[in-house]
Amino acid sequence: MTESSRQPPLTVERPTGAPESLSDHITGNIENVAAFQLREQQKVGDSQRRLGSVGDIVGRPGYLLSLLSLIVLWIAVNGLGTRFGWSSPIDPPPFAWLQGFLTLVAVATTTVVLIAQNRHARLDSQRGHLGLQLNLLTEQKVTKLIHLIEELRRDLPMVEDRHDSESVALQQHTNTAQVLSALETVVSGAERTAPPPAAQSADRRRSRG
Repeated sequence: MTESSRQPPLTVERPTGAPESLSDHITGNIENVAAFQLREQQKVGDSQRRLGSVGDIVGRPGYLLSLLSLIVLWIAVNGLGTRFGWSSPIDPPPFAWLQGFLTLVAVATTTVVLIAQNRHARLDSQRGHLGLQLNLLTEQKVTKLIHLIEELRRDLPMVEDRHDSESVALQQHTNTAQVLSALETVVSGAERTAPPPAAQSADRRRSRG
């Protein structure tokens, strides 16, 4: 049994302080987004939650200030201790223990940040796929509406029946494969024709001169 299966299911409660001006479908969309976030939280295990808490601490300015204060205090105590009668400091210059400690902190911090970034990247990928599906669905609905309006315009006797090339083009469904192929062609062509960064910097220096 996994860690997430032992957790009680999270329910989405309707906010009591929500403004009354929001319509039902907007409130429903908000609840759907909140339910998606709660489902993603349920999938996170206890270890990832602890790492997330550590990542939140690492991302605060207080963490950097505390680390810098510790470094300054360590250097001051071990570097200036002999002047105050301390004959054998724990970590004399060049502070080998401090260097090892900072290396360990750097490795741990990098690992925590990368784990958090991977989780956020998965969430962003899911949101991106959802946005793409919604955009495609919206395009299909708009295309259908244009088609129905054009049919209505042709059937109504009081409306002049005329040919509108733009409306005819908009009635065609967008081929996503062709759009992606054209986009890749344009991007690859722009990358081939773009000068290298060194040439761009040289051109900027010559223009300044």
